[in-house]
Amino acid sequence: MSWYVLLVAGLFEIAWAVGLEYSDGLSKPVPTAATVLALVVSMVLLARAVENLPVGTAYAVWTGIGAVGTATLGIVLFEEPADLARIGFIGVIVVGIVGLHASSGGH
Repeated sequence: MSWYVLLVAGLFEIAWAVGLEYSDGLSKPVPTAATVLALVVSMVLLARAVENLPVGTAYAVWTGIGAVGTATLGIVLFEEPADLARIGFIGVIVVGIVGLHASSGGH
């Protein structure tokens, strides 16, 4: 169950990271409030996940999920570069996440 909590925490990390772009430097009240809410939810869920997962593993996976999701949405929503190298390095992060999950027993 902790891995699912960690996954959702990572999804909320993506939300707050992307929210930073929409909040325009935290100057727009509604996107800023949504960003802060997503940040708090992400942190609370990460804290729950580390109750049963090693903190180093959980943090690395959480940041990896956030990095992959945010980079992907940057390409899709904000027209950031999508060259082969960038996609490849995003893939390396995914391999790292899967590897950490597998090497921890995966439950």
